[in-house]
Amino acid sequence: MRLVSRYVLLALIGTAIPALGAQEATVLRVGVSQRVVRDIATTGVSDLVDTTSRIRGPIDRIPFWSAPLASAIVPGLGQARLHKERFVAYMAAEAFLWLEYAKSKNDARENASNFRAIARDIARRTFPGTHPDTSEWKYYESMEKYLESGNFTEAPSGPTIPETDVATYNGVQWREARALFGILDDPDPVHNSHYAQALALYESTAVPQAYGWSWRGAQLEQDLYRRSIARSNSAYRRATGNLLAIIANHAFSAVDAFASVRLIQAAGGEMRMSASVPLR
Repeated sequence: MRLVSRYVLLALIGTAIPALGAQEATVLRVGVSQRVVRDIATTGVSDLVDTTSRIRGPIDRIPFWSAPLASAIVPGLGQARLHKERFVAYMAAEAFLWLEYAKSKNDARENASNFRAIARDIARRTFPGTHPDTSEWKYYESMEKYLESGNFTEAPSGPTIPETDVATYNGVQWREARALFGILDDPDPVHNSHYAQALALYESTAVPQAYGWSWRGAQLEQDLYRRSIARSNSAYRRATGNLLAIIANHAFSAVDAFASVRLIQAAGGEMRMSASVPLR
C-alpha cells in the first residue's frame, strides 16, 4: 500500500508541479492523508520533483505509437506515456489484484496442507505403511465421500480377493468392475471368462492398503477435513478469478491506450502537445 500511495502522490505532483511553489506544498491535501502531507513537508518539493523527473524520463522515451503495447504489458504504463492521470487506477488495480491472487493461492495451499494432514494423521493412522501424501485429487475426494476405503484384498497373501462390502470405496469399485464385464450377478464369478479382466480393473482403481482410510470414531475430524477441502477449493476459485481480472485489466488498459493514441493522432496538431513538459 505504501508503494501505491507513492504512485498516487507522484501522479498528483506531476499534474500540479507547473504551478507549484515552495510554500504551496501543503495544498496537496485532496485525496492524500495527513501522513503523506507530512512526508511532503519533510522531504521537500524539490526532492519530489527530482523523483518525478527520474520516473517520467524513461517513460517519455517510450515510442508514442507503442503506448498500447506498453499498457498490455504493464497496465497504466501506456497511459503514463500519454500523460493520462488514469494510469494510477490501472496500476493500483494491478497491484491489488496480484496481492489478492497471492493471498488466495496461499490460503488454498494452507487448507490443502491441513486436509492432507488430517487424512494422514487421523483417517489413515490404523493402516500399515508410512502414509505418503499423493497429488491425486480423486483420492482425497473419495475420502470426503466414503466413511472407509475397505480392504484392498481379503486374503493375507496370494491372489487378490476384492473387497465385497459396497459401503466402502473398494467394495464399490469391485461392484462396478463386475457390472462392466457382465459378471455382477454371477454366483461363481471366479470361473467366468471375464473375471480376470474385472479383477485387473479393480486392482487399477481400488485403494491399496498403504493408502487405506477409516473415519470410524472420527466424524468430527472428517467434518473438519471436509471444511478444509471446501475452503481450499474456494480459495483456488478466487485465485482463478483474480487471474481473469488481471488479464482483463491488461486488456482494458491496452484498449484505452490505443483509443487515446488514435484520438491524439486524429487531432493532428495535438500530437505535439502530448510530448513531455519539462519540470525545470
